Amino acid sequence: MTLNRALKRALSTGALAFLLVLPNTAWALFSDDEARKAILDLRKTLASTQLELQGQIERLKSENAQLRGQIENLQKQSEELGASQKTNYRDLDARLGKLEPQTLEIEGVTGTIQPGEKAAYDEALGAFQAGQLKKADAGFAAFVRKYNASPYLPLALYWLGNTKYALKEYPAAINQLQTLIKTYPKHPRIPAAMLTLGNCQLESGNKTTARKTYGDLIANYPDTEVAVEARQMLPRTK
Repeated sequence: MTLNRALKRALSTGALAFLLVLPNTAWALFSDDEARKAILDLRKTLASTQLELQGQIERLKSENAQLRGQIENLQKQSEELGASQKTNYRDLDARLGKLEPQTLEIEGVTGTIQPGEKAAYDEALGAFQAGQLKKADAGFAAFVRKYNASPYLPLALYWLGNTKYALKEYPAAINQLQTLIKTYPKHPRIPAAMLTLGNCQLESGNKTTARKTYGDLIANYPDTEVAVEARQMLPRTK
């Protein structure tokens, strides 16, 4: 290659390089401006997105609170429903209990209670407590006849004897109380029944029998309140 041709080629290459540099420099300056604008736009976009996300978060919080409220409400309804069902079951059991015989222990006496039996006893006792002696007398007498195997029978005999004593029907009262004492000698009502029996005997004019009844009561149940009352009645039997 000749010298002239080499020089021409070098000059041509330098010129091309110069031309390539100029557009790159201009492009670099143009990219910085665009980058700044892009950054500003990006900041705006990020701010807008952040606001939107914050709004979504707040909406989610609100929805979450609503869901919690709904859950709590459902839990409350569930608890109320459970309580209502328990009440309904108890009511159903109570109604069934009135229709079916039940085995119960009443003051140490075990037996089967028939439907309507307790209601009859409670009605008679309620009449006695209200001072309706005739009604109580009829109620207890009917109970003794109808439910002669009832665990309530000792109590019915006891209250029937006391009702007749209050009505001053002393012989009938003595009969009921003696039946109770003979049939159920270990029943917890026996001490009180013996006191009423002694009072009936005393009111009937049978002082000797009354004194013996009071004496047996004091001897067999010395630490009871009715024994104290029996001691106070003894002077009247002389």
